Amino acid sequence: MNAAGLATVAAAGAVAAAINSAAGGGSFVSFPTLVFLGVPPIPANATNTTAMWIGQAGSIHGFRDSMLRPTPRFIAAMAVSVIGGILGAVILLHTPQHAFNIIIPWLLLFATIMFAISPWVLKLANNPGSVTDVSWWSTLPLFVVALYGGFFGGGQGIVLLAYFALIGMTDLPKMNALKSVLAFINNGVPVIPFVIAGAIAWDVAAAMCAGAIAGGYYGARLTRRLPPEAMRSAIVVLGFIASAAFFWRARS
Repeated sequence: MNAAGLATVAAAGAVAAAINSAAGGGSFVSFPTLVFLGVPPIPANATNTTAMWIGQAGSIHGFRDSMLRPTPRFIAAMAVSVIGGILGAVILLHTPQHAFNIIIPWLLLFATIMFAISPWVLKLANNPGSVTDVSWWSTLPLFVVALYGGFFGGGQGIVLLAYFALIGMTDLPKMNALKSVLAFINNGVPVIPFVIAGAIAWDVAAAMCAGAIAGGYYGARLTRRLPPEAMRSAIVVLGFIASAAFFWRARS
């Protein structure tokens, strides 16, 4: 990719990281940017996952005071995230490019809808006797969430928060802490098969990583000054525009 393209990728990484720090949904910017700059969809997904994964380490540190104790169920949830992430990545690498082109808009649309309805989903958790840990039975649906994260990863944090709300968790700091850990694991382990398969465009990943580090540190300060509802509405609109663009692209 030429210098102008790499600069655009870095800018997209910065914007995506800022959005992720403020509200989530940064992949609605970073992933489509890679594809429309000419990176094939599967390498674009692998590259985006790798670059944005690094920025999640800071989130874990930021939520350290809300971390759950390393209970057997928490450890089981992490193990499920590892297995689902690797399996999802392997499925992605064995998916024909034309088939993934057809799937992309549906994945983006799903992530956008989940992001749009997440405030209402979280309200479902407003009940007495809040769940404070992942239960044994809930690891099965968590595996499906982890599989999605390994295969695509866009909107993974939103999907995890919705999952926590549906199983009865209400403590948002703990939910965000658990989300940060599981998303970091779930988006990190696919990097291994991506590297082995040579699916990552490293020059692009480096540029996006540099932008993401700067965006995560400086950009979040700006985005957090914006009205939360306006920010959320803008991200939802962006998600629907990206979905529509990929539906149009799949037809051409």
